[in-house]
Parts: sequence; C-alpha cells; structure tokens
Amino acid sequence: MTTMVPLPVLKGQKALVVGIANDHSIAYGCAKAFRELGADLAITYLNDKARPYVEPLAKELGAPIFLPLDVAKPGQLEAVFDRITRQWGHLDILVHSIAFAPKADLQGGLLNCSAEGFATAMDISCHSFIRMARLAVPLMTDGGTLFAMSYHGAQKVVANYNLMGPVKAALEAVCRYLAFELGPKKIRVHPISPGPLKTRAASGLKDFDRLLNDAVERAPVGELVDIMDVGFACAYLATPYGRRLTGQTLYVDGGANIMA
Repeated sequence: MTTMVPLPVLKGQKALVVGIANDHSIAYGCAKAFRELGADLAITYLNDKARPYVEPLAKELGAPIFLPLDVAKPGQLEAVFDRITRQWGHLDILVHSIAFAPKADLQGGLLNCSAEGFATAMDISCHSFIRMARLAVPLMTDGGTLFAMSYHGAQKVVANYNLMGPVKAALEAVCRYLAFELGPKKIRVHPISPGPLKTRAASGLKDFDRLLNDAVERAPVGELVDIMDVGFACAYLATPYGRRLTGQTLYVDGGANIMA
C-alpha cells in the first residue's frame, strides 16, 4: 500500500491556533493538519492548569510561539498578537476554537439561563472572535483565512444544546458579516460546523453519548468524523484551492446535517 505524503501547500504560512486543550481538541486537529502541510504555528493555552496538556503538543508540532491566552483577561489577547508581530510580522491563518458557558446556564435550559451567563457565553464564544479578527487583519497584508468553530445547533434545535444554540448562531452570523467586510482585503472567513466529537468541551452537554450515537445513525457515511477530518477541511480552505470560498458554514459531519 502506498503511503500518501502531504504536499507542503501551506509552506511559509503562519497560523495562530486558539483552543487546544488536549490531543482530542478540534483545534489540535487543525494545528496538526496545518503543520503537515508546511505551516508554522503559534499555539495558545488557557492557563497554568491547561499548560501541561498543551505544551507537549506544541513541542511535537514545533510551534515557535507558545503563549497563555484567556480571552476574558484584559491584555492577554493583545500580548499574543504583539508577539506574532515581533516574531513573524504577518499572519495568514487564524483558528478560533473556544467556547464557554457557566454550567448552570448551559444545563438549565434557555428559558432559565441568567443574563450574566448568557453574556459570558456570548463574549467568550462569539465576541472574542471579532476581537481576534480586529488584531489579525492588520497582519494579513497579503490576505488570509479566519476560522470559527460552530455546531449544527446553531441552525437547528439540538436537544440539550440550550443557550449555546443562539450563541453559535450569532457566531455564524458574525462570520458572514466579517466575510463581507474583509473580502476586499482578500481575507476569507469560514464558520466550520463539525459533527459531534468527544472533546472536553462537549462533555459538558447532557446526554452527549446519545448525541454521538444519533450522529452515527443519521450520517450517510455511517461513522463519526474525527479531529483530523476537521483539520484537513480547514487546511484545504486555507490553501489557494479554496480562494473563492468564504462566509458559508461548512459542515464536516459525514452528511448528518442533510438528513430529515
């Protein structure tokens, strides 16, 4: 059997990947795919508790930039982009793969969520993408690609997804409007909607195992996607082969979303 060797179609590209928590993270799949195709990586970790899980992955991928980033903490996002500016001087790819809602608000249903919890979820899961884009755009002088991770619950009601449905719907709308604003700068914006994956973030959803089983039954391909499926889909969109694509939500879910 012939082993496929990935072509370095992203060689020389600089990619910032935000949201790796461990080797099951969608963001890790993206980072690994970018690296296999030749990109250089900047990788962030949430805090000191997360660092021991993320640092070995950053070393494995040869990331020359490895910094803490909690978007809720003033100054940390700016510090990341300051480092990228000083070390690289430009940026080609940005992956936003972070989301958060207080557990009580996430599991208590939309009707009963608190204003504070909803605002927190919206700020971290959605508005932080706008803040990242604002800092990334000046570095994308030759164009670039921005990615934000969504889920099918943004478009259709998914039981137990609760307040994250409206939040992710807002994130997808943000991607469309940024795609419009940034198109003249040759910057493309992609909301990505993976099928359910066993990530740490997903573990906070009630009855998640049932969601996984349902996805397998519904998907025409008859199996779940994995983080590398998502990663290589994003890598393709970041190459010149995807240069005329922007703004549309891309499902990476084995076709589950097309089923009634």
